[in-house]
Amino acid sequence: MLKELRQAVYEANMELPRRGLVTYTWGNVSGIDRERGLVIIKPSGVEYDALTPEQLVVLNLQGEVVEGKLNPSSDTKTHLELYKAFPALGGIVHTHSPYAVGWAQAGEDIPAYGTTHADYFYGPIPCARHLSQTELDEDYEKNTGKVIVETFRERGVDPVHVPGVICFSHGPFTWGKSPAQAVYHAVVLEEVARMALLTRMVRPDAAPAPQHVLDKHFMRKHGPDAYYGQR
Repeated sequence: MLKELRQAVYEANMELPRRGLVTYTWGNVSGIDRERGLVIIKPSGVEYDALTPEQLVVLNLQGEVVEGKLNPSSDTKTHLELYKAFPALGGIVHTHSPYAVGWAQAGEDIPAYGTTHADYFYGPIPCARHLSQTELDEDYEKNTGKVIVETFRERGVDPVHVPGVICFSHGPFTWGKSPAQAVYHAVVLEEVARMALLTRMVRPDAAPAPQHVLDKHFMRKHGPDAYYGQR
């Protein structure tokens, strides 16, 4: 079932250890077929060295397993909430990459200090709040997704323009129009998290880059008159 998407999700998952974004099994990638309303995701706790495309789990948006013998990722409900809330998403990644986790554990947004950040994230990368005890007890993973959605809606942030978030005391989720693009954004988020930390080390009171500079760099790649790259 969904052979092409299954292969794309498998390849995206395998890119995480190649890019140094995961330790052991600390990460997962999913992809969605919007027409069928089906999601494919990495199985829970399976080592990357042992992972095969056939082991990936297919679910519907209600979380019911359609195909697969293994348990889906423990973060599956978070992925599903994001897919349901943000129709533009075609792939989602979760990792515990160290620099992004550093900011998440501090509970701070990752500031847009420069043009590298602005090329991919139009503004600071939000840090979503802690779940309450009630939310955690009710359904930790589902409510993690709901809190991410809440963060973007309350701040008026477009998830297409800011394709990632960090969760307080937890770590990053990124997304894109495909599983491959979601991984790309995970790599970029980790790099800008590292750069932001270095900026703070050099100058603890550093201010974000001027808005007109951030505007220019984001729009030249993503705006209506974008001109970066080749046609």
